[in-house]
Amino acid sequence: MPFAESWSSLVDELAAFALSGCCAGCDLLGTLLCDECGQALIAAPMRQKTPGGLPVTAALVYRAVTARCIRRLKEEGETLLSRPLGTALGTALEAAIADGAYGAERPLLVPVPTSTAAFRRRGYRVPELLIRRAGFASSRLLASVRSTADQRGLGALERGRNVSGSMRARHARDAREVLVIDDVVTTGATLDEAARALTTAGFRVRGAVALAATPRHSGFQANAS
Repeated sequence: MPFAESWSSLVDELAAFALSGCCAGCDLLGTLLCDECGQALIAAPMRQKTPGGLPVTAALVYRAVTARCIRRLKEEGETLLSRPLGTALGTALEAAIADGAYGAERPLLVPVPTSTAAFRRRGYRVPELLIRRAGFASSRLLASVRSTADQRGLGALERGRNVSGSMRARHARDAREVLVIDDVVTTGATLDEAARALTTAGFRVRGAVALAATPRHSGFQANAS
């Protein structure tokens, strides 16, 4: 990373730390993340499937401390939280890669694309930031081809229709294996759309990895391990 970019990133993180007056998980004053809430972010990977049958490994359940920390990263610009959250994602990535028996050539890690509006608002792409904090490299092979409605409040079928045909992928030069990466998975509709676009482009999608999952919806069944 160039020095100027590295220094700018450090300044941004120090500014975020200075502005954070309480724990992201429990509002305890004087710390960004208290010990107890930090323990809540230790990954316990679980396996799930999307409606399309794509296997997903999720590091955490999207609730309580995890949900508050992710919202603070995504909505309040608290990028220092990407470090413990990235560590959790890294554990899930290692578990998924080990399960896949990929051999010498690891799969490409393809983040779900961030909308232009979200990137302009935040200044960073959350899935890519988390992959980097996990110590891995990402491959930006997916792009959005049309805008979609806010997924919040939509059911499984509505989410599927909302994102259908919304992504495209670069054409594969060879049939590389890939894992799709996202921050939060709810019904799995977005991951299925990403897998469709990548498969159409000639990639072999072996599964997906998410930082956190909300397995309460009937269209996304959980199988904890």
